[in-house]
Amino acid sequence: MIAAHDLSPAELAALLHFHADAGVDWLLEDQPLDRFAEFAAARPARPMQGQETGAAARQPSQRPMERGGDTAQHSPQQQPKRQTPARGAPPAPAVQQNVAMPDEQAVAAARFAAESARSLAELKTALEGFSGCNLKNSARSTIFTEGDPSSAIMVIGPMPDADDDREGLPFAGKTGLLLDRMLSAIGLERGNIMLGNVVPWRPPGNRPPTQAEMDICRPFIERQIALAEPKHLLLLGNFTARFFFGGTGTIHTLRGQWRDVAAGHLVLPALASLHPQELLNAPASKSLAWQDLLAFQAKVTQG
Repeated sequence: MIAAHDLSPAELAALLHFHADAGVDWLLEDQPLDRFAEFAAARPARPMQGQETGAAARQPSQRPMERGGDTAQHSPQQQPKRQTPARGAPPAPAVQQNVAMPDEQAVAAARFAAESARSLAELKTALEGFSGCNLKNSARSTIFTEGDPSSAIMVIGPMPDADDDREGLPFAGKTGLLLDRMLSAIGLERGNIMLGNVVPWRPPGNRPPTQAEMDICRPFIERQIALAEPKHLLLLGNFTARFFFGGTGTIHTLRGQWRDVAAGHLVLPALASLHPQELLNAPASKSLAWQDLLAFQAKVTQG
């Protein structure tokens, strides 16, 4: 076992990032617990519950008396003190309150917060202050849309990955670099369009969001689209296509087809294509993505 003081700052930071990506919320109890004392106190009780009698059974129970008095008087008082921190640590109630929040109430709260925002800046503030989605409890960052609303183009992905969550930006890391090259191939740049995600918080372990979590996040992404007022949407990935188009089709059956998407008062043409991560996993699909990008470019050029 390597102690923390034996690690360099870079090694310690990498270790903390690893635990955060694995979904670890905290590493230490709020109050110190002496596990060795717990074990030592439990050992004398075992022979008394078994078959041993006489001096052999009485001898272990005399050791705690030598350290601090009568075991029968102190053990019942000490045991609750050791168990209480584990049951009622301060961070736990906040998490439990969010988990217990009814889904219908959370969706209504999300809809109210989203519709109350009159600008993207107000919506970002509302999203960062929203606590009705459990995904926020395990995520490091709230990923909001970024870019230039005047471009009339919005690219939407499914949810943040570990790189996005760490950087606090949509499409970071390797997938972001590949997306930059894909956009550049059709004359677009990251800074000149809008980038966002359906879900603003990274699910633990990159698991798919539940239906309830999607329902809670829907008002926010739809409000982002309504406030940005793009003219064309590029939807990346299987999850994103299903979210906006509905149904249970795969990205290979949904891609390359222009469909109308409603967001607030807007009805926009949207094209689905493969997510950069899918292209990294299956490079042979790049030709399909290229066909979609050319179709998107042609539609944008037409206005």
